[in-house]
Amino acid sequence: MNDMTLVGKNVDTRNIKISARAVQVYYGDTHAIKDVDVDIESNTVTAFIGPSGCGKSTFLRCLNRMNDTIDICRVEGQITLDGEDIYDPKVDPVQLRAKVGMVFQKPNPFPKSIYDNIAYGPRIHGLARNKAELDEIVEKSLRRGAIWDEVKDRLDAPGTGLSGGQQQRLCIARAIATEPEVLLMDEPCSALDPIATAQVEELIDELRQSYSVVIVTHSMQQAARVSQKTAFFHLGNLVEFGETGQIFTNPEDPRTESYITGRIG
Repeated sequence: MNDMTLVGKNVDTRNIKISARAVQVYYGDTHAIKDVDVDIESNTVTAFIGPSGCGKSTFLRCLNRMNDTIDICRVEGQITLDGEDIYDPKVDPVQLRAKVGMVFQKPNPFPKSIYDNIAYGPRIHGLARNKAELDEIVEKSLRRGAIWDEVKDRLDAPGTGLSGGQQQRLCIARAIATEPEVLLMDEPCSALDPIATAQVEELIDELRQSYSVVIVTHSMQQAARVSQKTAFFHLGNLVEFGETGQIFTNPEDPRTESYITGRIG
């Protein structure tokens, strides 16, 4: 049997980083996410697209248990990271979030120096034995965040003094300083100008070599540019999931086609 028969719907299970099955999310009595099944692959950018309020960000926050911080939020179903249930009571959410990093819509550097923004996570997780190791982690993370050359001479300056695009790359560098395996990005470019957006998109493409990246975006153009897999959410349902090219050029569900052609949004 030649390998071509495996292409398409079938996913190489060895390559699955996060698997979600029958995931439901409730905010009080509101059923926000309904029965979502999805597999996030290693070294792949997966985009979540769909209209505002469709559940993209809510589902994204399930993947590192950020919804735990909302009192009225309840998550059901199963989500595994490398085959282990992340909602198992034995799992420490703080350790989970070191493995599954998060970058938010609005750049949110800590009110600390550029150096301390990056060093914060490695310090609390005990990743460096001494100052030299910490310096190395900081430089490596800033290089991976594609911002080292811009800040290397002013590491003591406050992170909040950087431009918006630089702040977002600083936040990406901060997220990868704890050596995560997955990076979640919730509309990371929506507060940025086109030039800063292009820099972050280029960075996302590079990060895919080392991480699984999941990005929520309002911009279909962005999803088409940066992702290999796309999931379309509508009214809390995962309507369609597949190769990005397929979703954008030949969607199977009429709701996906309506969204992509601008008839719903």
